[in-house]
Amino acid sequence: MTGPAASAPDVEVPAAAAAAAASARGLADGEWHRLHPATPLLKGGIALLAIIGVVLANLRERLVELFLPRGGGPEDPLDFALRHGWLGWGLLAVLGVLLALVLGYWLSWRMHSFRITDDVVEVRSGVVFRRNRRARLDRIQSINVARPLLARLFGASKLEINQAGQDANVNLEYLHRDPALALRGEVLRRASGAGSGPAAVATAARPGALVDRAVHEFTAGEDGDQGESVVRIPVSRLLGSILLSGYTLFVLVSGAASFVGIAMFQEYVVLVAVLPALIAFAGVTASKLLRSLQYRIVPGRDGVRVSYGFASTTSETLPPGRVHSVRIAQPLLWRPVGWWQVQVNRASHSSAQGAAGQANTTLLPVGTMEDALAVLALLLPGLEGSLGQGAAGSGAADRGRGLLELALLAAGGAPGFSSSPRRAAWLRPFSWRRNGAALGGSAALLRKGAVWRSLTIVPLARVQSVAVRQGPVLRALDLGVLQLHTVAGPVRPTLGAVDRAQLDADFARYAAAAVAATRDDTSERWGRSVGAEPVRSGGSGAPRGGPAPGGATTTRTDADGAVADRAADDDERMGGAR
Repeated sequence: MTGPAASAPDVEVPAAAAAAAASARGLADGEWHRLHPATPLLKGGIALLAIIGVVLANLRERLVELFLPRGGGPEDPLDFALRHGWLGWGLLAVLGVLLALVLGYWLSWRMHSFRITDDVVEVRSGVVFRRNRRARLDRIQSINVARPLLARLFGASKLEINQAGQDANVNLEYLHRDPALALRGEVLRRASGAGSGPAAVATAARPGALVDRAVHEFTAGEDGDQGESVVRIPVSRLLGSILLSGYTLFVLVSGAASFVGIAMFQEYVVLVAVLPALIAFAGVTASKLLRSLQYRIVPGRDGVRVSYGFASTTSETLPPGRVHSVRIAQPLLWRPVGWWQVQVNRASHSSAQGAAGQANTTLLPVGTMEDALAVLALLLPGLEGSLGQGAAGSGAADRGRGLLELALLAAGGAPGFSSSPRRAAWLRPFSWRRNGAALGGSAALLRKGAVWRSLTIVPLARVQSVAVRQGPVLRALDLGVLQLHTVAGPVRPTLGAVDRAQLDADFARYAAAAVAATRDDTSERWGRSVGAEPVRSGGSGAPRGGPAPGGATTTRTDADGAVADRAADDDERMGGAR
């Protein structure tokens, strides 16, 4: 085996961890395997509980009379069925429905299988209508290990392999916890181009007793990482960030005004609108809090691992180069305490959405400036060094970090940013001084906002296209809008009120830089050795070139052509897997 995995030293692990690693390699042997035996219950348990609830509701009179005999009242349904001789048929019908459900779930489990090869993850499912789904390993955007509360009771986990596009994910729902964690590492290793091989799985030995195993499921580390989280979020900070939000203030002011109106005009009908809003607010607050508890973000060889959740937990792994844009933002109410939030755009659409029921695009719910820059360094490694490339060694990274801090905090222009002209104040009266764009090494940076400060960073290798536009108002002011197109998400890399002359220059510079970065990007196979050249995550570094087949030299002239060339190479490599 070649690549970084071949030179990794042997690590002594507990017997349970070694068994989990062996199980993962067995599950990834290219043969068909079945899921956790409790999968039918975990996927259809709600329906069974609903049926049991209906049965118990109809037996309530009998159950009450067992403990509290009483007389009179309407005739019990069971007495009516018994008097007409229908009780046996009714019980037989209920038993038949239960048996049919159990048989259906058992058949669904038997017909649901998966296999993992060196190139694809394939899942077959369905009893009447068969369904076959395949995910190419070199197109994986992220891998999640989700553990809903009910699944944790059975020691089961859901492994979700995310790919770009709507409804493109492949789910293994459910697997045993430790093999799922080890299988995630095995899939990532193969997706990196390093190939399959033995891996040390850093999980503690599982206790033998049933109660001890259940306790272990709720107290053990979520993802088995040995590394320390680069960010720690106190519960007090989470509560403070929720309370210091515009939504919270709106609800509190609206609620106070409503109660004052009730006290003054005695119009209690207002409660019909106020109470549901307050209940919804309490639910949203609790959801945000539970989702952000036990937040961890840990760097690894196969990318960044983000874990979060309390009752239902999720552990996501983002391989290198899968983040398409990053935004560091600070609302006005967070400014006195110095808190920031980090959001990203990703090509995948995860269904392991955590307690909040929303896709995880917020990688740092709330943190200090140091926390935000630490997360940024994990998502876009080498960015600080490329920004401060005027200095040598460690000084380059320090200078780049200083430039990022100025870009976030400076009320006016920042070094290296082309700011909007004074006439932009007609459209941006408060923020025109902060409006600016910069091209730093492997990324484009856009800063804006006076009330809501934000800095958007877009890796040039992930830019799909560059656009400039003008409306009649902008044309009259000789201004325009710069937009970098990436995948859809909460981050919109757009900068308005830019000087027209500067806009023309930026259009040419950013387009050329995106072409070069796309050509140099090697993040799709981050574990494969490429001679003496290090693997790059964001397209930074020296250009990579070489002769094409037949001795011809290839020259890429646009970003789309570079992507198409790389896709053609991948298609040729994947021909045997189709």
